[in-house]
Amino acid sequence: MNFLAIIGRVFLTFLRHVGRLSVFTGTALSHCVRPPFFPRLIGRQLVEIGYYSLPVVGLTAIFTGMVLSLQSHSGFARFSAEGATATVVVLSMTRELGPVLAGLMVAGRIGAAMAAEIGTMKVTEQIDALTTLATNPYKYLVVPRLIAGVTMLPILVLTADIIGVFGGYLIGVYKLGFNPSNYIASTWEFLEPMDVISGLVKASVFGFIIALMGCYHGSQSKGGAQGVGAATTNAVVSASILILVCNYMITELFFAQ
Repeated sequence: MNFLAIIGRVFLTFLRHVGRLSVFTGTALSHCVRPPFFPRLIGRQLVEIGYYSLPVVGLTAIFTGMVLSLQSHSGFARFSAEGATATVVVLSMTRELGPVLAGLMVAGRIGAAMAAEIGTMKVTEQIDALTTLATNPYKYLVVPRLIAGVTMLPILVLTADIIGVFGGYLIGVYKLGFNPSNYIASTWEFLEPMDVISGLVKASVFGFIIALMGCYHGSQSKGGAQGVGAATTNAVVSASILILVCNYMITELFFAQ
C-alpha cells in the first residue's frame, strides 16, 4: 500500500510540473509575438549566448573532429576503407556531433547562468518589484533569452561544424597522410544540404530548450541560496535530457526511411 502511495505521489508531482511548464511555455510564447520588445536586452543576450560561448564550443568541436578522424581511420583500416574517413567526419559533425555537443556545452554554461540569475531575482523578490513597477517579467526576463537562444545556437552550431571538419582535416592530412585535395574532395562528395539543414533545425530547438529550462527553473526557485543551487542543477539536467530526446526525434523525422 505504501508502495502504491509513493508511485501516486511521484505521478502527481510529475503531472504538476508538466502543467506548470506547459503554462509557462504558452505564456512565454504568447509574449514573444506581442509588442513591446526590448531590443537592448535581446542584444545583450545575443552577445552573452553567442559570443561568449564561442570559445568553449570551438574547442569542443575541433578536438571532437580530430578524435573522430583518428578513430574513423583506425576503424576503417580493418576493412581497407580508410578513404571514407573524411566523409564520416563531415557527416557526423553536421548531422549529430556539432548540434548535440554545442547544445550540451551551452546548456551547461548558459542554462545554469540563466537559472542562477532569475532564481536569485526570484528569492530576493526583485521579480515582484518588476511586477510592482508595471514591467512584465516575461517580457523583461524570458522573451529576450528565448529569442537569443533560438537565434544564436544555429550560428554556434554552424561554426562548430566548420571547426570540427577543419580539425579532422588537420589530423587526416598532417598525421594520417591523406592528400589535401583528395581529403577536401571526399569531404564535399557525399555532403548534402539536408545534412547541414537538419543540424541547424536541431540547434534552434536546442536553443529554445536551453533558454526555456533556464528561465523556468529559475522562476520556480525558492528557499534562498540552496533553492537557487537546486534550480541551476535542474535546469542543466533537464535541458541536457531534453536535448538528447529531441535529437533522436528530429533525426527520426529527417532521416527515417
